[in-house]
Amino acid sequence: MGRQSWKPGNMLYPVPAVLVSVADKKGNSNLFTVAWTGTICSDPPMVSISVRKERYSYDMIRDTGEFVINLTTKDLTYATDYCGVKSGRDTDKWKEMKLTKGTSEKVKVPYVAESPVALECVVKEVLELGTHDMFLAEVVAVTVDDSYLDEKNKFCLSKAEPMVYSHGEYYSIGEKLGTFGYSVRKK
Repeated sequence: MGRQSWKPGNMLYPVPAVLVSVADKKGNSNLFTVAWTGTICSDPPMVSISVRKERYSYDMIRDTGEFVINLTTKDLTYATDYCGVKSGRDTDKWKEMKLTKGTSEKVKVPYVAESPVALECVVKEVLELGTHDMFLAEVVAVTVDDSYLDEKNKFCLSKAEPMVYSHGEYYSIGEKLGTFGYSVRKK
């Protein structure tokens, strides 16, 4: 079995493709798709998103210091793609994709009501890295759609049918393969 040597690149796939909602100080909001996002700390809960400076939403985040990460599902794949290729400078993506603005608990940015989970974020630091700037943010509130909870109020990932992105393609995930620590658990 051989291996090829490729030039250095971002090959950490698949990645979550999320809808990020933002708003300016006047309350004008926009949605855009981010595939470069992740968890960076559990206490305090923190996440990151990486955004190109030329994106319409970039200045909104810089000016307000707030955004919402909306997890995506199989049903939101079309809207997720659309919000990643259309600019908010020219299009009202909320209206075009028939998405509902929810009122966030702690930030002034609306969340996507059709999303199973919304993470309300406040920027703590911006790292200027090159093609993208990374916004390091504290998660100040989380809202979860009740329809994705089981009888014990546990979030059911399989009900959400989450979607991920890999090399220009979207995939549905959700099959549970094991639980944390199952490889060392006594039988």
